[in-house]
Amino acid sequence: MSIRTNENERFGSNLFHEKAMKQYISEGTLAVWRECVRTRTVLPEKIADDIADGMKRWALDKGATHYTHWFQPLNGETAEKHEGFLIPDGRDGFRMEFSRKELLQGEPDASSFPSGGLRSTFEARGYSAWDPTSYAFIKDKVLCIPTVFCTYSGEVLDKKTPLLRSGDALNRQAVRILRLLGDGQTESVTVNVGAEQEYFLIPKPLFQQREDLRLCGRTLFGADAPKKQELEDHYYGQIKPEITAFMQDLNEELWTLGICAKTEHNEVAPAQYEMAPFFSDANIANDQNQLTMEIMKRVADRHDLVCLLHEKPFAGVNGSGKHVNWSVGTDRGENLFSPGTTPADNTRFLLFLAAFIKGVDEYASLLRCSAAYAGNDQRLGGNEAPPAIISIFVGSELEAVIDSIIRDEPYVDQTDRFLTVGKDVLLQLSKDNTDRNRTSPVAFTGNKFEFRMPGSSQSIAMPVTYLNTILAQELKECADRLEGAEDRPQALRSLIREMLSEHRRILFNGNGYDQSWIAEAERRGLKNLRNTAETIPEFVNEKNVRLLTENGIYSLKEIESRNEIHLESYCGTTVIEARTLLEMIRKGIFGAVSAFLSSLGGDFYFEKELTKKAGSLGNDLLQAAEDLEEALAEYDAAADPEARLKIASEKLTARMAECRRIADLLEKIIDARFWPYPNYTQLMFTI
Repeated sequence: MSIRTNENERFGSNLFHEKAMKQYISEGTLAVWRECVRTRTVLPEKIADDIADGMKRWALDKGATHYTHWFQPLNGETAEKHEGFLIPDGRDGFRMEFSRKELLQGEPDASSFPSGGLRSTFEARGYSAWDPTSYAFIKDKVLCIPTVFCTYSGEVLDKKTPLLRSGDALNRQAVRILRLLGDGQTESVTVNVGAEQEYFLIPKPLFQQREDLRLCGRTLFGADAPKKQELEDHYYGQIKPEITAFMQDLNEELWTLGICAKTEHNEVAPAQYEMAPFFSDANIANDQNQLTMEIMKRVADRHDLVCLLHEKPFAGVNGSGKHVNWSVGTDRGENLFSPGTTPADNTRFLLFLAAFIKGVDEYASLLRCSAAYAGNDQRLGGNEAPPAIISIFVGSELEAVIDSIIRDEPYVDQTDRFLTVGKDVLLQLSKDNTDRNRTSPVAFTGNKFEFRMPGSSQSIAMPVTYLNTILAQELKECADRLEGAEDRPQALRSLIREMLSEHRRILFNGNGYDQSWIAEAERRGLKNLRNTAETIPEFVNEKNVRLLTENGIYSLKEIESRNEIHLESYCGTTVIEARTLLEMIRKGIFGAVSAFLSSLGGDFYFEKELTKKAGSLGNDLLQAAEDLEEALAEYDAAADPEARLKIASEKLTARMAECRRIADLLEKIIDARFWPYPNYTQLMFTI
């Protein structure tokens, strides 16, 4: 048997996709299921019975012993409660049972997950319900059924449901627009997503010696290693054998679930790597990314490594993002953001482009909310992460096309389509219609937009939900206007020109790290929401609430609950970090300083100077730790959530930074024999 045959058999072997369904479900049942998924209608009971029976037989043949409703609560993780297939049958026997009821609905405890006030402790009941648009899979001998999650009274408690709602909203409005443009064939429009995943790998024994990494996912202090990323020798460098072994093992496990990494490579920072999957439907891409993060951690553990998904595990080097590549396509395989060879003449592309530009400008604060949390505050604004100011990069060619439309002048194409590198033997290189701008939060990259702001640890559901909803709203407004126009072609031209003219301010092709951009953005009227504390209130502003409720993404109660969860999560994370830092100072660093000072008993000048310097810094650290403890006490005494947010974002973060500054100075002068924690050189350069 060839290697290729083995790979074909392995790929998707633990996924109940259509190839597997055909072996366990009749073609008639499959046809009804396909139509229900396409039209978003409820499955007939008989069809659900057939699917449940086929799914059970497939899972048992694969060695599964349990099943679970696999859902995505508002803590950003996944959740599962395992139920056994085996049911006692009389005194001595048993049977394997899994019916339509178990497939369609489960009952997890809703009060123990973040609910933002939607569920009280005594109101425990919640429901999970099968999502037939995402395939079931087997993990650890458990049949996992992707589901949505809601309260007893119907409020949504997960990240999947809003994502599905936003896709439906965009589909309705995009098809409506296409009909107005003369497209009578397209029946549906879907969002396609590819989420690039960055991560760090460090030795597990060293990880276990750092309480901050274990509890917080990042180092709360650490002096710079002598070498960081100055030589730019890690990016795309030769992958070390230990990492290659991890990546091969990861790929094989992902393949069984139908997840295929398109690329994998060393990233910029030492010990940092990236994998990027093939594009897929947004809902499936979201499920697959959640699985990928989980499997990365599990595979790393088998290799005596730890996979760090925090946005900034190490200060002074690149953080990790999750670049969300987002495009919109028809059921006939057409990419609606493909400009074609002559974008200036591609009216459909220009309308979708203009609508997206308008939407990002009008709802920039909502997009900023989708990537605002404590971990990402450590990353945004430098080292390849975009700044906190939302802008769009479109490249020089599209910018020229847009400006010609605004001026109502013909576009003269002066783009050089090919590159010649100087040797006849080398191929002439085709040139993309845009460059790549790594400092842009939202970048057009040929036929899609890359939202670079999300962080590596977060679910992509919220960013994609908001991108979908923003475009749906703008297309709705365009359709409303075009439907009432007497001269539709003229109205279309005027509409595109108007949207581009009024919202050109959001376009920026320059360096987002340049300090002059901050002043320029302010002059343009663009908000600079520098951190999570400044961003959280934007989520519930009138415009964003109206967008989300009118498009059916959230109810008002669901918006309020998410705002409360957002605030609590930020404050909770910050407090945990502050308490962890204090514990490491008290139980580790103070002892190291004392032991080091005791070892300096000689009369040499350098010993006296080290004694003076270490003693002074030790006293400073004691005062800084007491200041941090005082701020924690103030936080605990505050009852108002807004007051807690202010204390956490201002006092706790500032005093933690001061503790870190002093601790890092001490680490540089204290003998390594006494320093209680693995340092940056060990953590990032051991492998």
